[in-house]
Amino acid sequence: MNERLDRMRKIGQAPWVDEISREDTQRGGLKKLVEQGIVGVTSNPTIFQQAISNSELYDEQLAELARELDDPKEIFFRVAQRDIQDACDILAPVYEETDHLDGFVSLEVSPDLAYDTEGTIEEAQRLHDMVDRPNLFIKIPATREGLPAIEEMISRGVPINVTLIFSIERYREVTRAYIDGLKRFVEGGGDPSTVASVASFFVSRVDTETDRRLDEVGRPDLKGRLAVDNARLVYQEFKEIFGSDEWRELEARGARKQRPLWASTSTKNPEYSDVKYVEELVGPDTVNTMPKKTIEAVMDHAEIRPTIEEGVEEARALFTELEKAGVDYDDVTATLEREGVQKFSDSFEELIEVIEQKSGELSRR
Repeated sequence: MNERLDRMRKIGQAPWVDEISREDTQRGGLKKLVEQGIVGVTSNPTIFQQAISNSELYDEQLAELARELDDPKEIFFRVAQRDIQDACDILAPVYEETDHLDGFVSLEVSPDLAYDTEGTIEEAQRLHDMVDRPNLFIKIPATREGLPAIEEMISRGVPINVTLIFSIERYREVTRAYIDGLKRFVEGGGDPSTVASVASFFVSRVDTETDRRLDEVGRPDLKGRLAVDNARLVYQEFKEIFGSDEWRELEARGARKQRPLWASTSTKNPEYSDVKYVEELVGPDTVNTMPKKTIEAVMDHAEIRPTIEEGVEEARALFTELEKAGVDYDDVTATLEREGVQKFSDSFEELIEVIEQKSGELSRR
């Protein structure tokens, strides 16, 4: 096991990988990462689009499915089903060893359903049933329309990874959906210890958008701060919400905290450290999901120590400074949510086009 990943885990933070491909699941890449200390997998439409576009390992299955199915979206989900099931099986020992805390693999609902509550519920249930693995997380975006779907799926006992969270207020709403869903699950006779959830709070993209605006208003001295400070304040919210009397009642019945998951933790700005969004957000009861390039950097040279609660008062003060500088935090996070949904939707459209093209060519051979 890598010593730095091991140190993260001893502090209480779970290192996950934010990539999946058939190359990894069938040729030992994911198994090696698990041996080094990785304990979970996240995926999204962009990741699948890159994996399927750049590998011949999908060709045989695509050809078979093209002869059987006309809908490229359904072909994609059948392809994803195999990769996700294989990854779940590789992570199954971790799932058991951690008493079902880690060892999860995430599969996202179609991005074009981000503003469709009923459509999200229907597809989330279908994907959950289709993959049929206890260590599967269904990813649902934290849009306003996604929140009722999150509550509904939790009330059915389905493990959920809530994605595309950018603001502190939306984070509070996500935890509300989780707790209300758990209450409904318990009222229906369910055992809350069987339900897991993480809240994926996006990090580096916040600096990308805020830094651009700070350059426009002539305040470069405030750049490179909001992404980490935003996450640190969310962690304070996490401690308060999951330390409340309301939560303790559920916890006494076996309920598990919905851990914050730091997402988008690769560094976008080359002027910043390549492990900035890992080193500065280490703390208990959290997850950090990283692309393989960031994991390699962390394993090589990251300084791992508890940092999540450093500079909390300075973080609160930053929000006032940004407001005075003319940077609207609410507009930053709303823009990022809208763009996040759009980016995944664009990737999904490209993915469907790739599948349509490849499966058509392969079926004619």
